[in-house]
Amino acid sequence: MKRIQYLSLHLIAVFIVAGGFFTPETAWSMETVDHSLFDSLLKQHFLPDGNVDYQGFQKDEARLDSYLTVLEQAAPDTLSRNEKFAFYINAYNAWTIKLILSGYPGVESIKDLGSFFSSPWKKKIVRINGKVMTLDDIEHAILRPEFKDPRVHFAINCASKSCPVLRPEAYTGSRLDSQLDDATGNFLHDPQHNYLKGNDLYVSSIFKWFGEDFQNDIVGFFIRHAREKLRSDLIGKKQSIKVRYLDYDWSLNGK
Repeated sequence: MKRIQYLSLHLIAVFIVAGGFFTPETAWSMETVDHSLFDSLLKQHFLPDGNVDYQGFQKDEARLDSYLTVLEQAAPDTLSRNEKFAFYINAYNAWTIKLILSGYPGVESIKDLGSFFSSPWKKKIVRINGKVMTLDDIEHAILRPEFKDPRVHFAINCASKSCPVLRPEAYTGSRLDSQLDDATGNFLHDPQHNYLKGNDLYVSSIFKWFGEDFQNDIVGFFIRHAREKLRSDLIGKKQSIKVRYLDYDWSLNGK
C-alpha cells in the first residue's frame, strides 16, 4: 500500500512540475485531425500536368462532403501550431474544390462563381467548429496573420492556372515544414510562374499582391528558397536583378 501511495504522489508531483494537472483540455491539445480521406481524394484526382480532375471530384463529391464534415466537427484551436496550420491549409483547398463543384460543369474561372457585388472568396461557405466563414477569412484572418509564413502562398490553391499547383496529398502537422519547402521550391522553379532571363526575374503576381509577406524582398526570398542552380545565378546577379511581374491567368486549373 505504501508503495502505491508513493507512486501516486510521485505522479501528482510530475504533473505539477510539468505545469499543471491533466485535464480534458490537455488531452485535446495533443489530438490531430484525420486528413486521410482528403489525401486519398487528392491522389486520385490529381492530373499528371498539375491540373485537377474536377469531373472525378464531382463523382466523388459524397466523399469530399464526408471530409468537410470532419473539418466542420473539428476544434482547430485545440491543435498544436503545425497541426492547426495544416488543418487550415487543407480546409482552404477542400472548400475551394467544393466551391468549384457548386457550379461545375460550365465553370471557366473561379471568378465566375462570384457576383458583381462580391467575390467568390467572400461567400460564407466554410463551416468549422460551429462557425460559418469565407475563404478570405481563412487566408487573411487566420493563415497569414497567425502563422506569418509566406510559404503558405504556395500551399493554398485558388483553382486557377496561375495558382501554385494543388499538392497531390493532404498537409499534415508532422511533415508540414518539408511539405511547405517542397511546394515553395516547386513553384519557384516552374517556368510557367517564375523564371530568370538575363538580369530580369519574372515572377508571379502573388509576389506583388503580398509583397509585405515576403518582407518586400523578393530576390532575397528566392535566394533563400530556390534550389541550387537558380540560387547561385541569383546570388551572382543580386545587385543588378530587376523584378518583373507576370500576368495572372484566372482560368480554371482543370477539366
